[in-house]
Amino acid sequence: MKLDGFGLFVNDMPTMVRFYRDVLDFEITEGENAENVYLIKDGTLFMLYERKNFEKMTSRKYEYLKGLNGHFEIALYVDTFDEVDLTYAKTLDKGAHAVLEPTTEPWGQRTCYIADPEGNLIEIASFNRPFQR
Repeated sequence: MKLDGFGLFVNDMPTMVRFYRDVLDFEITEGENAENVYLIKDGTLFMLYERKNFEKMTSRKYEYLKGLNGHFEIALYVDTFDEVDLTYAKTLDKGAHAVLEPTTEPWGQRTCYIADPEGNLIEIASFNRPFQR
């Protein structure tokens, strides 16, 4: 079994598409008004699903968090500490919501958090070297 991608349930598809496209530079393969939108970031598939359509498809009603979503984060990596600071400022200028200002953690990682328009947490971090798997 291989990971194909991951999905996020959204209320306002056009707003969320614009955020991930215009603020975080995700590649988008569908229009803003599609029921399901496929985005790609560094070869990883990221899907946006309209909550109401997912509920209809599965014939179930779900409850969703309001405000900041503390159940998961999307982690983005940059190569240097300076890039963490610059990317954080750039995303705020483009409309991201500040959660945690850039901070160098005791374990040597510089990290910060923003939130998308629906409160999903996004980490921008670096160990001050290029990404390694």
